[in-house]
Amino acid sequence: MNRPVGRILAAALNELHLTPNQVSAISAVFTAVGVVLLATVPASVWLGIVVWLLLALGYALDSADGQVARLRGGGSVAGEWLDHVIDAFKTVALPLCVAIGWFRFFPLEHDAWLLVPLALAIGTTGEFFAMILNDLLRARQGVPQAAQQGGSSLARSLAGLPTDYGVQCLAFVLWGFPGIFVIVYLLLAVAKFGYLVLALPTWFRRMKKL
Repeated sequence: MNRPVGRILAAALNELHLTPNQVSAISAVFTAVGVVLLATVPASVWLGIVVWLLLALGYALDSADGQVARLRGGGSVAGEWLDHVIDAFKTVALPLCVAIGWFRFFPLEHDAWLLVPLALAIGTTGEFFAMILNDLLRARQGVPQAAQQGGSSLARSLAGLPTDYGVQCLAFVLWGFPGIFVIVYLLLAVAKFGYLVLALPTWFRRMKKL
């Protein structure tokens, strides 16, 4: 959903003559506000909806910055760097602030539940770094961008939904129901590590072939 919504936002922001870097900065602000709210405001149904909208809008704008760059004739190395750095902070900050919110506002039966968002922070950070390295090292070896993307199918897309950042954003509509959200977040963490168990060996074999 982020790319179709991002196209609409990109068209509007381009008409406002915003640069891609400015769009990246706006995306970071929306995401940062949503993340901070999780750690500072008591859990409620309305907070969950607000956080979901903020994170989802930040995600759509994260797609829009590249589309604005293409509308303006192409992006820059500095713009790509900025986009990835913002993503790196977002990737680790979201689950860590979930852990803070759980500790402060959720009636957890045991503190061991805090290991779930902490584990997800490790998994998402490792995945993000590995994916960046995949692109960097294959590009250095002259592998065409189209070949780097690999194939896709409806079944593959559906199987990957639990690991998608947009699905993680949507899960926060349940933030006001701690008992349900904890279980959903646990399932998302399990899905993330299940994906990594399958993906990391595949990526490593591709690196060996370079």
